[in-house]
This record gives sequence, structure tokens and C-alpha cells, in this order.
Amino acid sequence: MTNSSTSLSTHSATGAADAPRQPEAGAQPTPDGRSDSEVIALVGFAHGVSHFFHLLLPPLFPWLMAEFALSFSGIGGVITLFFVVSGIGQAAAGVLVDRIGAARVLAGGLACFVIAALLLAFANGLAMLYVVAAIAGLGNCVFHPADFTVLNRHVSTARLGHAFSIHGVSGNVGWALAPLLLTGVASLAGFRVAALAAAVVALAALALVFLRRQVLADPPAAADAPPASKGSSFAYLGALPVWLCFAFFLCITTAFGAMQNFASPILQSMYGLSLAMAASSVSAYLLGGGAGILFGGFLARRGRQETLIALALGAAALLALLLASGLPPAASLLPLLATIGFCTGIAGPSRDLLVRRVATSRFGQAAYGRVYGFVYSGLDAGLALAPLIFASFMDSGRFTAVLLGVAALQTLSIFAAWSAGRSR
Repeated sequence: MTNSSTSLSTHSATGAADAPRQPEAGAQPTPDGRSDSEVIALVGFAHGVSHFFHLLLPPLFPWLMAEFALSFSGIGGVITLFFVVSGIGQAAAGVLVDRIGAARVLAGGLACFVIAALLLAFANGLAMLYVVAAIAGLGNCVFHPADFTVLNRHVSTARLGHAFSIHGVSGNVGWALAPLLLTGVASLAGFRVAALAAAVVALAALALVFLRRQVLADPPAAADAPPASKGSSFAYLGALPVWLCFAFFLCITTAFGAMQNFASPILQSMYGLSLAMAASSVSAYLLGGGAGILFGGFLARRGRQETLIALALGAAALLALLLASGLPPAASLLPLLATIGFCTGIAGPSRDLLVRRVATSRFGQAAYGRVYGFVYSGLDAGLALAPLIFASFMDSGRFTAVLLGVAALQTLSIFAAWSAGRSR
């Protein structure tokens, strides 16, 4: 790679991004779509497992706290450690993906999940839980750089928007299934058996990736990197659009974390909802996000990703302000939360295509892992920061401030995405 002033988003500046794009060198066009479908399914399943392991520990807190006599303060640190390790590790994992191949790194991440779940099954105290969280975080750090490298190198350009939407939805499915499986098994047989069940899930994904490793292996043409991609492995850190993409992920994920963690008690306090109704509204928010991701895949392929992101997140921010006003009737909250989630989800595939454009316009295919790994570390940072930033507002009863903060972060993410897409 070089530090030349070559445009990082020439397509965006000239309007070429709106025209049909030709497959890049190393891309694998598949007119019948069968190879595309297999790659998308394999990567989607692995990504779902990674989100499943985001929730390896939280659903089991009641059993772990009783077993080891822990408080919420004592056990809460394990989740922060998970995301800290994952966030720091993503940038390093991206470099590793570019050097040894995405399939190998992906298998390594799944192997870490197997080890973490097995250690949880034999845990004997809080110290062991921190080890579990660290190993699971290490496994989680590989997925975004590995997944997006595989999708960009194997899926034909015309189907990338759909590939990114399926990738996002599979993560939501993993989040949804983890509490159901883990609490169900733990209720019947205890947390140790539930941990073994999680190990089986990760082992199944690892076996599938190993058996189909040839489908995920880097194509030969990927080794023929364009001249602009050669040079220092960390030259991308000198590119402003890369930092803008990182800022986008940091802002939008901090807003998401605030909603995911605190929307239920906020709705109970501000609108007098029951616990069950508040929880249903949060579920509607998450389901709306999944539907938005699917719909966003169709829209993203039309180009102008930064414009779509601005419109979708602008609508989400306005609805968050409406929610903060306290004016909507209680009966409207479930569809309102679902709509906020839907608008946020629409931006998902477009953001992934925007990062792809930033990566390839200057650094070429050889930097997919590094760029995706770095910018997606903002996602883990946002999930780790959200409880720290907004917990004090919750403790002092300033629930409106939390929602205003969500709207502000969504607005900041719009400016970051727009600037990244239009930067030279």
C-alpha cells in the first residue's frame, strides 16, 4: 500500500457508484447463483454462531450468580471483557485474514468458541468466567474481517447487497436463539449442560467450515494484489475515510447498545408499560431491525449508499426524538419501536458496501481483512461503551436523556457515513 493521495471514493464523487459495476479482479461471478448461495449460507451460519456466543454468559447469569455467590456488579465485568478483547482483536485478525486466508482464521474463531464453552462447563469461580469471556471474545474478533473478506471475494457483485443483508439477519437469529436454547437447557439440567450444548453448536459450525473449506478458500486471483495495495500492512490507518467508517460504527452501535440494554426499563418508567409489554416492544425493535436489514439488501444494490444511510438513520433519529418526548400513546409504542429498528436495519447492507468501496478504491482486495477488521472494531467498542455512558442517566432517572443521546448518536453516524462516502 502507498500513502498517495489517490481518491478513496472516486466512484462516489463522479457518480459512477450509481452505475452497474463490473466484477473486480479476483471476483467470482456465478450466473446461476448456486456457488453464491453456498458461500452466503456458510458465512451466514458462522456469523449466527458468533452472535449466539455474544450471549453465552448473560442468559446463564441467574445460575452462575447462585453457583458462585456473585452480584451483578461482580459478574457484569465479564461482558465488558468479552467486547474489549473482541474489539482490540478485530484489527489484528484483519491483518491475519489478509496474510493466511479468511477460511483458516474463521475456523480458529470457531475453535475458540468450542474451548470457551467447554471451560464454562467446568468453571469453578469468577476467575474462570473471565477466562471464558476472554477466549470467547478472541473467537468473536475474527468474524467480521473473515466473513466480509469471503463474501467480497466469492460472491458476484450483483448479489453482494443480498449477501450482506443475509449476513446481518443471521446475526439477529443467533441473538434470538441463544437465550432460548441456553435458558431452556439450564432450566432442565443446569448451566454446565447448557455450556456443553453451546459447545456442540460451535463444533457443528467448525465441522461445516472444515468440510467446505475449499468453498471459502481465497481464489487464486486474490494473491495478485494491485500495486496500490502493496506496502505497509498498516497504511490504511492513514486514510481518513477508514477512520470515518470506524466513527460511524462506534456511534451507531453505541446507540443500538443503549436501546438494547435500556429500552425496556425506559418504557416502563416513561409510559407505565408492564414488564411483559416493555420486553415485547424491545423484541419488536430487534425484529424490525432484522426486517430492515433484509429490505436494505434490495435497496443497497442501487448505489448511493451514503444517501440511503442518511435517509434511514435520519428517520430513526426523528422517531427516537418522538419517543423521548413522551407524547406517543402507550398503544403505539410497539409499532414505533419496530419502525425505529426497521429504519436502523435498512442502513446495514449499505454501510457494508460503503466500507467495501472505501477499502477497494485505494487499497484493493488484499486489504479487505485489515479495513473491515479495523472499522468493525468500532462495533465492539460501541457495545462496550453503551452501558458505561448511559448507566448513570438510568441511575438518576434521566430516561429522556438516554433517548436524546440515541438520536444524537444516530445523527453523528449520518455525518460520518456521508463524509466517508464523499471523501477524496
